[in-house]
Amino acid sequence: MADLFERFAQVQEQRELLFGDGGPDPFQVRMDAVISQTEAIIDGRATILAGTNNYLGLTFAPEALKAAHEALEAEGTGTTGSRVANGTYAGHSDLEAALCKFLNKKHAIVFSTGYLANLSILSTLVGPEDYILMDADCHASIYDGVRMGQAQIIRFKHNDAADLDKRLARLANKPGNKLVVIEGIYSMLGDRAPLKEIVEVKKKHDAYLLSDEAHSLGVLGRYGRGLPEADGVEDDVDFVVGTFSKSVGTVGGFCVSDHDQFDLMRLVCRPYIFTASLPPSVVASAKVSLDLIHNGGALRTRLMRNAQTLHRGLSALGLEIGGEVSPVIAVVAPDQETGVAFWRGLLEVGVYVNLALPPATPHNFTLLRCSLCASHTREQIDNIVTAFSQVASRLDLVPASQTPRRAVAS
Repeated sequence: MADLFERFAQVQEQRELLFGDGGPDPFQVRMDAVISQTEAIIDGRATILAGTNNYLGLTFAPEALKAAHEALEAEGTGTTGSRVANGTYAGHSDLEAALCKFLNKKHAIVFSTGYLANLSILSTLVGPEDYILMDADCHASIYDGVRMGQAQIIRFKHNDAADLDKRLARLANKPGNKLVVIEGIYSMLGDRAPLKEIVEVKKKHDAYLLSDEAHSLGVLGRYGRGLPEADGVEDDVDFVVGTFSKSVGTVGGFCVSDHDQFDLMRLVCRPYIFTASLPPSVVASAKVSLDLIHNGGALRTRLMRNAQTLHRGLSALGLEIGGEVSPVIAVVAPDQETGVAFWRGLLEVGVYVNLALPPATPHNFTLLRCSLCASHTREQIDNIVTAFSQVASRLDLVPASQTPRRAVAS
């Protein structure tokens, strides 16, 4: 009998090659204690957290904690089933109403994770006679969602509205709906979609548009509604998908829309129907956090100031930065082995970032991916830059003379 795991032999070989020496492994990092939004104890060492996607720092917001505690005491630790099987708690309906109000849409459906939101909507919304045109750099949850469905899938060049226009033009005389799928801020490099241009193309070809605002919700726009608000095209985005696991500071996902029949999705989305619903404490904290995001202009200002400071500091070292100024800042390593050594070096001097490896990255880059928080202090940002400089110098990626004077405690 063949081994069930034999087909993963190449993955195992690659892991042994990169991490088989017994050193720290990014897939097994354990936070022994979380001290705050920006600091944890890892392997007995105080470590700056610069890879958590906790953009506004709301995981410790007193208002959200209070709401979660009250719901936990009143309604227990979980719903123990799906909303179809066990019923909808009042909190679920209240959260969906809050999403409609916050995002100025008529309808909202809450899912148990952001991944599940994409899986549900994209596998169900379009059928076998329809087309999905997706940005080539879309998140894995989008790829998985479209693969689960029956629509024909067409990828267009990343952030290239002209390429999208060309591909839609080829479908002009073919029946079926066309759904364009993009992200507001792309998770690996932190670059934004050219949303205004994409909207123009979408209108020209009478297509639908879905934007995944996972990394731009809370970050962009005057009230934190994401890239559609920032670019003034909210009415032109037919479906907005998002997550609660970034700026909202908890777990869960959602989709909102103005389409009159959108609520039918509750009857036909299998991942929604057969997945246990969010526990009351999560629902309560998410609802409170939406209000904090709406009124969080000062948090967004601090977040972007931190992003500018880190981007400027890392660029000054001569490191290659993968994208524009954004709360996601990715340093490109020359190869996977160097990337692993760089990531381990940062961890040793007390800075945690994400190590992102091919094939999960654009252009097969090896990335040291930072995600910033409004709660990071200037001293912490300076220490992150110092850590990058020290480790890069050790790896001969930048001259030793460029290492700042400020040292990171080890």
